[in-house]
Amino acid sequence: MNKFILFLLFGFLFHIANSQVTYETIESSKLGDTREIKIQLPRNYDPEGNILYPLVVVLDGDYLFEPVIGNADYHSYWGDMPRSIVVGVNQAQKRDVDLSFSGTTYFPSDEGGSQFFEFIGMELIPYINENYLTSNFRIVVGHDQSANFINYWLFKDKPLFRGYIAFSPDLSPEMVNRLQEKLSITTEDTFYYLATADNDIKGLRDDILACNAALSAIENEKLHYRFDDFKDADHYSLVGLGIPKAINEIFGLYKPINKKEYNEKVLTYEDGPFAYLIKKYEDIEFFYGFEKKVVENDLRAILAATKKKDDIESMKSLAKLTQKEYPKSMISSYYSGIYHEMNGNARKALIEYQSGLLLKESEFVNKDMLLDKIYDLQE
Repeated sequence: MNKFILFLLFGFLFHIANSQVTYETIESSKLGDTREIKIQLPRNYDPEGNILYPLVVVLDGDYLFEPVIGNADYHSYWGDMPRSIVVGVNQAQKRDVDLSFSGTTYFPSDEGGSQFFEFIGMELIPYINENYLTSNFRIVVGHDQSANFINYWLFKDKPLFRGYIAFSPDLSPEMVNRLQEKLSITTEDTFYYLATADNDIKGLRDDILACNAALSAIENEKLHYRFDDFKDADHYSLVGLGIPKAINEIFGLYKPINKKEYNEKVLTYEDGPFAYLIKKYEDIEFFYGFEKKVVENDLRAILAATKKKDDIESMKSLAKLTQKEYPKSMISSYYSGIYHEMNGNARKALIEYQSGLLLKESEFVNKDMLLDKIYDLQE
């Protein structure tokens, strides 16, 4: 029964994701040919809006695009990652040429690899940036040969991507040494995810394990690295296991406050709960290059911490923040009322709760909660 439900769930997610996919063909002077791409835009995407979205570029888009967009749609729905624009590059007909590297330098070859390298950086991404609302936070995903190829963009003076997801890469000679050297000195926050499995292709697995040993030894606070070695999986099934792991790693800071973060960070933060909230969102903007609206889950966590610590100053600041972020929601009146209660002003608290009855309910604050507060104060 559980497997059946899981099957239906992923079928539903695939249907949702697939319904938003558009296919476009790009004329490429670098390739001397056309190339088909797949694009999934986020839910409720507004081309006239001012929200900028991270860009996820998926190589081997013929088969890798669909599992990525299903996971992206699912995780963004629950707020575990930002809504993102995902672009898949179809390569089935030209894969070996696209991903070829020189037998002497081990960098993209002049027989196709260099042209594909330039196509992505000089044509595809500028095209997407020009036609869609993209931020500067970009992720690239690859599998097997393409998982090796994504590393070449890391070696540019200004790397093209901030996040690299490599599923069972077929590593070229010298790649491990080059990765270790580059990631040891990177000065920009870089997210790197690497995965293999116990039933992976043996030659690839041995090299990947050696690569993990080298990357794990790096001491650089700017490198955010995760490695997974999946059990009971092979060269192909590891992809389905790795995508959510990679998303969780790259967007760990972006995710709403959970119980572990609440206990270990919010409650222990020296400058108080509200200061922690502000720092978290400043860090999100710094790491990812875009602002995140303060979500209600995080407001609830900070509210709980301020009440637990009886931190009136944090509560005052929290009430002001809710009024700014959610002026038409019951949240603003509810939090303002709690502040006045904590400050010993029941009359003002009552006024706030009563005024909130005219506002819109939120996910966690509704009319019954306000009425309970009103009745308690009136008694």
